Amino acid sequence: MKVISHGLLGRETTEAIAIPLGALAASLLVFGAFVAAQGVNPLSVYHDMVRGAFGTWFSLQNTLLRAAPLMLTALCAALPARLGLIVIGGEGALAMGGLSAASAALAARAWGAPPAAVLAAMLVSGLAAGALWIGLAGALRVYRGVSETISSLLLNYIGIAILNHLVEGALRDPASLNKPSTASIGAENALGSLPGLEVHWGLAYGVLACALCYVLMHRTTFGFGAAMSGGNVRAALLAGLPVKRLVVVTCALAGACAGLAGMVEVAAVHGRANASLISGYGYTGILVAFIARHNPLAIMPVALLLGGIGASGGLLQRTARLPDATVSVLQGILFIAILASETLYGRSLAAREPKVRQAAPAPSVA
Repeated sequence: MKVISHGLLGRETTEAIAIPLGALAASLLVFGAFVAAQGVNPLSVYHDMVRGAFGTWFSLQNTLLRAAPLMLTALCAALPARLGLIVIGGEGALAMGGLSAASAALAARAWGAPPAAVLAAMLVSGLAAGALWIGLAGALRVYRGVSETISSLLLNYIGIAILNHLVEGALRDPASLNKPSTASIGAENALGSLPGLEVHWGLAYGVLACALCYVLMHRTTFGFGAAMSGGNVRAALLAGLPVKRLVVVTCALAGACAGLAGMVEVAAVHGRANASLISGYGYTGILVAFIARHNPLAIMPVALLLGGIGASGGLLQRTARLPDATVSVLQGILFIAILASETLYGRSLAAREPKVRQAAPAPSVA
């Protein structure tokens, strides 16, 4: 019998915190060199970023507004990762969720439905559209062997193309001249703000979704089966787990989260479906999921951080005379650093392998 010394779990937890923080620090150093090469003081840029993200009550609320869809699109990547899948289709699912929600709102208004029924129709249609969109990628994986990474990426382009086609064609409001859009869902059907805040209820949806997904994936037999399938498919099949169903259902749940983000953007921000839905939340959500190590609870603070970075772009443009897209450069550097840091996990554990102590042999009875 072998006895393994304690402390391994503690070092794994330390790695999960220290490595992403180290990647963030390295990204800030590289980004500082980038802005310094343009003749701008990096320290003043960092100061403006903090001020533009959290420095005032207005900037904090702006950060929260941006964090809400990031939480939901991050779940679109984090949930399938539990099964070892890399799904990057959040942008397309968000577009389809927003388009479906706007269409449902217009149909419900035409039938004279009250505001509560209109919002319910938007919610259901947004969830369903996103679930079908990413569920399709999962089904292609398990039934046809198509890479979920490739199929979800291509579904992004298809979803965006469908959105643009319909808002510029069959669903276009004739009054939308400069920017083709659907008709407005109506101010009475808009998603309201949280009490005491100028932040819409989408933030509460994002927090609730993260909490529910954590319970589902970490505290239920469904989540255990998903983790087992992601760790060893052969063992999961031998144990009698319905691996194919787990993949499709998990992908559908992931897509529903991104579709909900699209519904929130239509109901609380734009009031209609148009090209403004395609703002990169789906792709930034992938970065959020990777930094959070696909943990739904960790997604919430990471989404707040990335939302703050995005919210600070306008201030950098005004004070440092940097393009608004400068924050996208930081996000790109951070993504590369996070991917590179994946190779560091487990190395410190291997270097400091706990000593294995052989138990004393049992005395002979002969």
